[in-house]
Amino acid sequence: MPALTSAAGVVGFLSEPEPELQVFALKVLNEQIDSLWTEVAGSVGDIEALYEDPSFPERELAALVAAKVYYNLQEYNESMIFALGAGKLFDIDHEGEFEDTIISKCVDTYIALSGNVPANNTNQPPSQLTTAFSSNANGASSISAGLASPTTPFSQSTLPSKSLLSRQDSTTTFDPAQQVAGNANLPGALPASVASQASVQKQLYAIIDELFERCFQGGSYRQVIGIAVEARRLDVLRRAILRASEDEEKQRKGEDGDFIRSQELMEYVLEICMNVVQERGLRNELLQLVLNLLNDIPSPDYFSIAKCIVYLNEHTMASDMLVQLVNKGDAKSTAVAYQIAFDLYDNSTQDFLKKVRGDLPKPPEPAPPATTDDQDGMQEEVPEPRESDQLLKELDDSAGVPASSLEGNQDKETELSPEAQKAFDSIRTILSGTKTIELDLEFLFRSNRADMAVLNKIRDSVEARNSIYHTAVTLATAFMHAGTTNDSFFRQNLEWLGKAVNWSKFTATAALGVIHRGNLGQGQKLLEPYLPKDQIAGANPSSAYSQGGSLYALGLIYANHETFALDLIREHFKKATEEVVQHGGALGLGVAGMATGDESIYEDLKSVLWTDSALNGEAVGIAMGLIMLGTGDIRALEYMIQYAHDTQHEKIVRGLALGMALIMYGRQEGADELVNGLLDDPDPILRYGGIQTLALAYCGTGSNKAVRKLLHVAVSDVSDDVRRIAVMSLGFILFRKPSSVPRMVELLSESYNPHVRYGAAMALGISCAGTGLDEAIDLLEPMIKDPTDFVRQGALISLSMIMIQQNEAMNPKVGTIRKTLMKAISDRHEDAMTKFGSAIALGIIDAGGRNCTISLQTQTGNLNMSGIVGMAVFTQYWYWFPLTHFLSLSFAPTAVVGLDQDLEVPSFKFYSATRPSLFDYPPEQETKQEDAPKKVETAVLSTTAQAKRRAQRKEKQQRRESMDIDQTPTTPKTVNLDDKMETDEPAPKTEEGQESEKADGEKKDGDAQAESAKKRMEKEKVGYQLENMSRVLPAQRKFISFPDGRYQPVKKPTGGVILLTDSTPSEAKSLMELKAKKTVKPAAAPVTLQDRVSEALGQQEASDRDGQGAAEAAGVLTAVDEDGEGGEEAEVPREFDYFTDEEGGNEG
Repeated sequence: MPALTSAAGVVGFLSEPEPELQVFALKVLNEQIDSLWTEVAGSVGDIEALYEDPSFPERELAALVAAKVYYNLQEYNESMIFALGAGKLFDIDHEGEFEDTIISKCVDTYIALSGNVPANNTNQPPSQLTTAFSSNANGASSISAGLASPTTPFSQSTLPSKSLLSRQDSTTTFDPAQQVAGNANLPGALPASVASQASVQKQLYAIIDELFERCFQGGSYRQVIGIAVEARRLDVLRRAILRASEDEEKQRKGEDGDFIRSQELMEYVLEICMNVVQERGLRNELLQLVLNLLNDIPSPDYFSIAKCIVYLNEHTMASDMLVQLVNKGDAKSTAVAYQIAFDLYDNSTQDFLKKVRGDLPKPPEPAPPATTDDQDGMQEEVPEPRESDQLLKELDDSAGVPASSLEGNQDKETELSPEAQKAFDSIRTILSGTKTIELDLEFLFRSNRADMAVLNKIRDSVEARNSIYHTAVTLATAFMHAGTTNDSFFRQNLEWLGKAVNWSKFTATAALGVIHRGNLGQGQKLLEPYLPKDQIAGANPSSAYSQGGSLYALGLIYANHETFALDLIREHFKKATEEVVQHGGALGLGVAGMATGDESIYEDLKSVLWTDSALNGEAVGIAMGLIMLGTGDIRALEYMIQYAHDTQHEKIVRGLALGMALIMYGRQEGADELVNGLLDDPDPILRYGGIQTLALAYCGTGSNKAVRKLLHVAVSDVSDDVRRIAVMSLGFILFRKPSSVPRMVELLSESYNPHVRYGAAMALGISCAGTGLDEAIDLLEPMIKDPTDFVRQGALISLSMIMIQQNEAMNPKVGTIRKTLMKAISDRHEDAMTKFGSAIALGIIDAGGRNCTISLQTQTGNLNMSGIVGMAVFTQYWYWFPLTHFLSLSFAPTAVVGLDQDLEVPSFKFYSATRPSLFDYPPEQETKQEDAPKKVETAVLSTTAQAKRRAQRKEKQQRRESMDIDQTPTTPKTVNLDDKMETDEPAPKTEEGQESEKADGEKKDGDAQAESAKKRMEKEKVGYQLENMSRVLPAQRKFISFPDGRYQPVKKPTGGVILLTDSTPSEAKSLMELKAKKTVKPAAAPVTLQDRVSEALGQQEASDRDGQGAAEAAGVLTAVDEDGEGGEEAEVPREFDYFTDEEGGNEG
């Protein structure tokens, strides 16, 4: 039929009484509606009347025409309703704009109707909130806490109506969750007819099912899973995964096809759960569904199961899975069990691992002691249930976590074969963390590439008698040698070390804990000279600062590793009377007992807090949070809030605020009421803690709600401290999406407020650590020249975090940034705070002997609890320098360590499909020795010079006359040089000219080096082999393969410890020698104070290898500071011998 130029005649047929004419008109309009809809729009009422007339034979055709008219009018809701009424005439297989738009609208409506929950439910405080403090709970305690603040925090009635955590999103963009009945006045809302008409809903579901089936046939399972997750339709999600498994089985029987489709689909669902879904309850439901599906598969993916188990905190399922794998008896299953045990250690808390170890089978004990001692032993092994366990169970149940037994199995004793017993013993060793820590220590020890010239440059560039500079050098040394056990810098610089007094001595002693972190075998012996000892009559006491620092160091050595060290620190902490020792003991307890939830340690800390000492109160508050990390313990929170309102010491309030944030680690919506209450408090320190609570509760989630709240506080709070931490916390929320942070903080980095600029700089460093992201560097480079000193400090530290383990091939700017750091530390006109930041930055950029990166997530993609906590506490160095050591908890060794089934390190090679220089170590820093001040030359008068020249000419003439043959003068160069100097003397080069010439030379050298490096890289062959236990950067992992036919990994290499299967176990194997265990134990420290000082100063030249250096360092650090605070901080300085003015004067 030819195209119509006008619809007037056809539209007229719609008013005719004959149905045949009406049907004819509808058919014509349906074919040409896109060009005639403007004329038909006025008669859409007639078309609707035909659709609503039950006697009309072509009602579906009328509905389709009406849908197309409304579509062109951009009334998509009405268009969708009539399209659904069109039935089979609406063909979803037809490709067109109209069909695509209606299908999209149907999907959005399906998501909204399938939720069956109010749209704003996620924005309301959840009813199961464990932090909800009612006005009459616990009697006077809660009442007094409420009276302490005029805004009565933690009361539901005082939640601000305009709070960004509670109000509806004001955006006008389409929100499918608002498309339920009753929201008709909201933008994009559906009319009530969609919810009320059963026939419309039935047709809607039919179209969605047809759409799903089309996706299944085309293999587009991910689209179905995405819709199912958004609609909260777990039945559809289960159907999609099972359908994918069935299709895979069919392909496997017919042809090989896509063999790993279902496994990839499971990984996709897990990725959605961890990175997209922001509600904890929905995430738990999805993970539980995935866990059930994985268990039903004949050959399940055990590594995906382990991820779900860790997040759901199902320790019983973890132990059952390990038992199932070991009982299979084959070498491959045992290796998989070992690999899962390593993954569990990397991703779980100490409390979880302790329960898993307790659930593993044990061999039966001999008969006689089995009736009594064995029962007692089991009672000691299984922790008693606590009140907080019940509270957490209730929270998890209401959030969607299935109930699991909190107590361990009462009896796990079974008859075990020798092979199974050996496997379970090995798994217990792995779960305790001993094996992982031992391998990390070995890698860092043997691969240490720390540049001592950089440390010597820092030491020589700053004045050691100034405590801030001494602390800066100490921290740089600790970071640069973190985990390497190499403390030679302290041993070789005893005179410099002796200038440490008071808290500088505390920090220097604690630095040994960072350097020897993970040295489980010798940690206690290394710190023996420093640890507190019982007072003996007539003996000189050691310094309280070194004693406190040693307890802190002991905690750092055994960080997140519950061993005898925790009991040892606790014993010293309870005996201590000095506040400094209690301070160090509290920090050591918190680090070593992290996330244990030990009530007895918490009570010990609380008893010290009652003394209301500002000095140790801050450390105790942080330690209380570390012990109860992530538990959400309501009793602990109530007590800490109460005490924070009662005390008058700001340091205690600050420590308690951070402690409360640590308790709410990872709780997400469960922390909302605590956050709101703290942010409403008039005390800026508690508001500061509220922001920290928000950051740690939502860390790594990318929550839009949390980001919105932080940005609001960053520009509205009256306290600079609160605004600073609000901007900084963006880094914790978004570190899984580092590329989005530079764009978000771009304007904040140019704020008029220097605290906001500092927060923006640190947010970039935290979120983009180790990425070398160009956008972040471009924002930080101008901040190096900021007029405010602490902004420059933050920019330098952040640059080092971003550039850690980057070389010139990965990022060409790394060389310039390293030179900038060295220039800042050596600039005499630079402020102290900037120099301090530069020194720390030089330690961070070469952390762990250039073998560590900063990682806030584990190798398998889960949150790195110790790394996040370490970074959060490190940011408090703004108030207290000793907390800087916590950054070492974020250092993650970048190694691939292969283990065989016997948990031994075989000697083999794997392959990297890159050029060797691409991921090579950065070159060592070229530190030019500064020339000593030149001697002042003796002034020579012009008449004297002229007289000398006349005498020389006269002497030449006489020699010529006295000889028959002319002879070449013996020193012609001297004469010519004098003549030349005489001509050049009137126009000497200025200093500016020399500097510009030097700069041009450096620039040319740099360009030449870059050009030569580029040419050298082009000539390199792609691909090279690496030895086992080699450095492999995160960006390099995707290029790693194992072509060696003998050893193959049990899972895709992710870095860290990888279990290998041996294809030829009968052949002899070559093992790598572990060097870290062969280190010489240090000698004992001198007995008396006089012996310590004399021995330390008299034997400075001794070799370090015999262990004497450790004793000397102990003698220096444990010496009591006899001078007061205002006294001389060091011995008579010898730097003045450096100048030779006197010699120059004699020459003159």
